[in-house]
Amino acid sequence: MRDIIHFSGIGGVGMSALAQIAAMEGRGVSGSDRDFDRGRSLEIKAALEKLGVKIFPQDGSGVNAATSELALSTAIEDSNPEVVRAKELGLPVSHRSELLAAHVDGADTIVVAGTSGKSTTSAMLFAALEEGGLGPSIITGGALTALKERGLIGNAFRGKGGVLVVEGDESDGTIKRYHPGTGLLLNITKDHKDLEELEKIFLEFAGNCSRTLVNADDPAAARLLPASPRFGRDAGGWQLEELRLEPFLSRFKINGVEFELPVPGLYNVENALAACAAAALYGVKPAVTARALKGFRGVERRFALVGEKHGVKVVDDFAHNPAKVSAVLKALRGAGGGRVLAVYQPHGFSPTRHLKNELIESFSTGLADGDILIMPEIYYAGGTASKDISSNDIVVAVAAAGREARFFGNRAGIPGVIAALARPGDIIGVLGARDATLSAFARQILEALP
Repeated sequence: MRDIIHFSGIGGVGMSALAQIAAMEGRGVSGSDRDFDRGRSLEIKAALEKLGVKIFPQDGSGVNAATSELALSTAIEDSNPEVVRAKELGLPVSHRSELLAAHVDGADTIVVAGTSGKSTTSAMLFAALEEGGLGPSIITGGALTALKERGLIGNAFRGKGGVLVVEGDESDGTIKRYHPGTGLLLNITKDHKDLEELEKIFLEFAGNCSRTLVNADDPAAARLLPASPRFGRDAGGWQLEELRLEPFLSRFKINGVEFELPVPGLYNVENALAACAAAALYGVKPAVTARALKGFRGVERRFALVGEKHGVKVVDDFAHNPAKVSAVLKALRGAGGGRVLAVYQPHGFSPTRHLKNELIESFSTGLADGDILIMPEIYYAGGTASKDISSNDIVVAVAAAGREARFFGNRAGIPGVIAALARPGDIIGVLGARDATLSAFARQILEALP
């Protein structure tokens, strides 16, 4: 009897989330991943196996007489042995986006959308709904520390209730396939795509939602959907006041309710307000959300304190687009007290080319006198990308704007240089996306400090 769904590329963020949900729902699940075959990402493999997922080599053996369906990630080619075998057996083949859309459409779903803050807001909203007793589920791109502490990968959970929180991805346009009960639009800034194209995507997405809650404090989002219900620092019946930003802590009131959030930065306060407003649509009062967020455990690589040595802190963060970089630079200054040493690794040649001018502006205005920008070469994930741009192009422009900036063709030299530069009170931020080794690199920098 065919009753097992096989995930090809199961180690990826999107695929592992869907595989976990399927396993938690009691379905038979198997999978394969080239990283597993190469001895990488073994902690993800172990977490999947703990849920009962059977892992095969990616050689076609995992697609067999027991397989009912093959699920593919975008990275899987038609020539892959598992695709070939599925076609031989006449099995249905589904793409990750199709499976996710089916989950969204089959539940009372809240899709968190926007170009910044989606992972953290999704995690905060999930925490609020759990505290409110709704037994929510979640599918997201960033690993929740609270879920990792339960022995999971952290990017998915199947709760007992009917509400599902999903982080919506606009980068490939698949968010337009979703038809959720609630859309939560945080912001719109230039990222993977230009503003005009992003606005079209989010407008179509909002048209597919039963209701869309919009951030009134983001000009582009508010302008795009002027008639939608909204939230903001002083909008839609919400009032944010008595804001006090402290190192690695934020205190404030929402509608008179005191919040103590164990993460820094105004952008995280705004994420909390968004989560509070969305949770309220499901009957969760601000006091309950405040209680949930006081114990918020955060999201992997979102302003994560790697450690401190002799008065120098090292923070690991996923920031990669201009808006995120600007927000994190501001938070680093508030959490440090001394200079900011920003290590930024761009996450691909095409994105860097697309965002070059905005990144130069973010660093030129976000760094202060005495701060230092340190950039290794652009991360290359493979493929046919045109390498006609370098990190050094950004470094030269930021230096021309009057900020200290240094380029390193070989990333291995950075920890030693930072060790020589750093002094008590400094805070080092390691920023960038896509490269799974960046967290380990941040630890190397900490270890290199004298």
